[in-house]
Amino acid sequence: MNTCQEKNRTKFAKGFSLVEMLASVAIIGVIAFLAIPSVSRMREDSERNLAIARAEALNVAMATMVQMKGRAQAQTDWSNATTDDAKYIRLQPYLSFAETTLALYFPSGYTTIFDDTITDMRKVRLFGANEDEIFY
Repeated sequence: MNTCQEKNRTKFAKGFSLVEMLASVAIIGVIAFLAIPSVSRMREDSERNLAIARAEALNVAMATMVQMKGRAQAQTDWSNATTDDAKYIRLQPYLSFAETTLALYFPSGYTTIFDDTITDMRKVRLFGANEDEIFY
């Protein structure tokens, strides 16, 4: 082989061709197209699981409040709290993680409704972003 052919071979052997680059970009695009719906679904599922876990934490906090204060005093304090936010404030000392308001405590779009009585030990009602009740 002469030196001229060796120079041409090494000159073209460096780097990728345009076709190779386009193929790799297309493959990455297909993978991203397939992965994005899966990632958004995982995020929705994790927010739902977080909302359920926080609703369960409120249930445990209600039970702890009744045990610590006694049934009569707990019911009196609960009845004096007229809104769900006021009831949440009563439960804050019994929660390991408590935001300042009930709206901040749950992921975006999730809400809860407390029962009027605490001594019956009913679960809090949890509602999703489309306002359907989540049974947990």
